[in-house]
Amino acid sequence: MTENTSYTTEEIARLLKISKLKVYDLIKKGELPSYRVGKQMRVDLSDLEKYKQNSRNSGAYANLLPGGGLTEAALPQAQPAQQTGLPFAAPYQAFASPPPHSMKSSGVNVVITGQDMSLDILATHLERTLPSTRPLRSYAGSLDSLIAMYQGESDIVSTHLLDGDSGEYNLPYIRKLLVGFSYIVVHLLTRSAGFYVQKGNPLGIRSWGDLRQDGVTLINRERGSGARVLLDEQLRLHGIPSSGLNGYTNEENSHLAVASLVARGGADVGIGTEKAAKIIDGIDFIPLIRERYDLVMVKKPENEAWINAILDILRSEAFRSELSSIHSYDLSATGDIIYET
Repeated sequence: MTENTSYTTEEIARLLKISKLKVYDLIKKGELPSYRVGKQMRVDLSDLEKYKQNSRNSGAYANLLPGGGLTEAALPQAQPAQQTGLPFAAPYQAFASPPPHSMKSSGVNVVITGQDMSLDILATHLERTLPSTRPLRSYAGSLDSLIAMYQGESDIVSTHLLDGDSGEYNLPYIRKLLVGFSYIVVHLLTRSAGFYVQKGNPLGIRSWGDLRQDGVTLINRERGSGARVLLDEQLRLHGIPSSGLNGYTNEENSHLAVASLVARGGADVGIGTEKAAKIIDGIDFIPLIRERYDLVMVKKPENEAWINAILDILRSEAFRSELSSIHSYDLSATGDIIYET
């Protein structure tokens, strides 16, 4: 390799065996110099080698697992799962206080996590409104995005997480995970979620209970995604054991991937949003729920300028007009503040 070699954030994540969000966190904190080529962030080989050497000298890798997660010793003390009422395991529970590095300034880099295309449009408007900011997009699921925010690795988190017991979206999870943080929750859009089935719905799958049918093969979403939480909550509420579902352990990482697999006959049913069903031929969409898709932003003095810019963008006619061209989005409450600490 030559001195002119450079890497994308995805390549850096693979080389260091850490998450892409962690790469963005290093860039945000100035520990890993980067520059932009078009819409892509790149890191030079020489800067990567300097970072690795500094990390070896400081022992920065000591608490990292091979996959980029933190060791148990590096994690803050979690509450027991039975005290939280949340449908996920102890490492994802509420913590006593924010980790120290989450209080550092994010500078001009703003990491936006989530998979909906509305976030790409939002990033474009933010860069246009505040040229000094550099929106960095990470396509993580809702739960993983909130955890990344807790760990100081994300600035704007999108989430669509259903709490089955209350029927409420997002706030039960945000309150449990962001204990000790000052934050604002703003509504982005409402959209339909439901089943992708093969054209003509030959198996007559129309409700959560129909997943019990013999011969039905499911394609699931990855852990941490809003669609996976929706499915797991509905299975729990309907008394359907996941162990009895054919294909429950088979996962895809996006709505489009799930819809495509159903269209190709690789599965009979998958969970996702209506938008993907309009893009992929060969499937029908069975709407089951209207889900609220919200944004979460941590309130700190250094974030005030871009938080105000985000609020102005969400309420602007230009942004709403651009989103309105996307089928199935309800924008009637876009920009409304849902909750603020």
